[in-house]
Amino acid sequence: MTKRAWWWCGGWLVAAGWAGAFPVVSGLGPHRSWGAWAACGYLLAALAVVLVRRRGREVSVAVAALGAVLVPLLLLVLDGRGQSEVGVIERSGSLLLHTGTPYLAEPLTVEEYTPYLPGMALLGLPRALLDGTPLGGSPLGDARLWCAAVFLVCVLRTMPAGRRLGAAALTASPVVALPLCVSGVDLPLTGLCWLALVRAAERRPVAAGLALAAACALKWTAWPALAVVAALLAATAGRRAALRGVAVAVGAAALAVLPVALRAPGPLVEQVFAFPTGRGGLPTPAASPLPGRLLADLGPAGWCAAVGLLLLAGLAVGASLAVRPPRTAPAAVHRLALGLTAAFLLAPAGRFGYLALPLVLVLLSLSSAVSPSLPSSVPLPLPSSVPLSVPKGLPWAPPSSSPTTSRRARAASKPSSRPWPTASPVTTSWSTPRPNRVRSSTTPLSPTR
Repeated sequence: MTKRAWWWCGGWLVAAGWAGAFPVVSGLGPHRSWGAWAACGYLLAALAVVLVRRRGREVSVAVAALGAVLVPLLLLVLDGRGQSEVGVIERSGSLLLHTGTPYLAEPLTVEEYTPYLPGMALLGLPRALLDGTPLGGSPLGDARLWCAAVFLVCVLRTMPAGRRLGAAALTASPVVALPLCVSGVDLPLTGLCWLALVRAAERRPVAAGLALAAACALKWTAWPALAVVAALLAATAGRRAALRGVAVAVGAAALAVLPVALRAPGPLVEQVFAFPTGRGGLPTPAASPLPGRLLADLGPAGWCAAVGLLLLAGLAVGASLAVRPPRTAPAAVHRLALGLTAAFLLAPAGRFGYLALPLVLVLLSLSSAVSPSLPSSVPLPLPSSVPLSVPKGLPWAPPSSSPTTSRRARAASKPSSRPWPTASPVTTSWSTPRPNRVRSSTTPLSPTR
């Protein structure tokens, strides 16, 4: 077995150990069910790498995806089990369809809060549309399926053909498989941010702006990506392209959010902004012992200190974008991941699961190795050892190196050792001899002349 195969085997064994801990330490039923099935899938994937000699990595990825994604997702969806976020998304879709707003006017419990922007309710519309039809109780309305669909479409639209195996392995890994099976709420946000960064690196401001607008309409945690996309477009396509991309993103996001905000401004501010930061009427369940949460537990002064540190971290990332803007998609992903990590660590309320978003972004950049193409205005240098081929029969074609050719013509026809001149819009001579001018004569030359 090759060294690379050993690395794959070791990776699946680590994933099996990580998933196998959930049935022991987790207090959530969906997490325990996923851990049991995923651990078996990862162990079989490790065995597939060892036993299957031809295309062992492909077989191992398929086995891991079957055991860690397809089987547990199907069982959880059929049983109707999942995290509370699934029910929140589906309820918000039903409210949006029947009342025009995804927020309850007076929520009484934590489960009745909707801490998402109105765009997230669109992922719950299939359940609302199927209710009352013969397919009302079918798994097709489950919000997890539509969250996973958005993520997979964004990844497949940006992944090079030679990197599909890495993308499939990332999808089968615990960092994606677990949220995909039990909640799926952050996956569409991650996929849309990734799509926006890739399109910005390709110097497509409108496509990047539309993808970013969709992400910003889901959760306000996608808003830091607006500054990163603007810096990337300005560095690769110019300031006009950056302004165009930002205008498209802000305008499209406003069209999605403003109608609901004007209809129910109070519930939106209370549930989307105050509740997740620990300032709502009910305490948020996002209470992992992160630095910002520990500071907020000290009282009002600690909460203000956490918010101040959060603002300072945001200013530091913004200054880095201005001083040294990213010029490639991986560089922009790393900058956005750094900012999101600092925001989740220093926020007054947060949980460890939020850190999966920047982690998946970094893993996507590593598995795809996306790099933007060179601008058309930058000439590509030609190698000095390859002569320029000119079609025969043209009046400016270089003379051949036949024995009858003169010494000066043979020297001119040899490739030059100097570097090729830079391509420019104007015609370049490429160091070929000038065409022989035919002298006009009224009388033909004699054979002896």
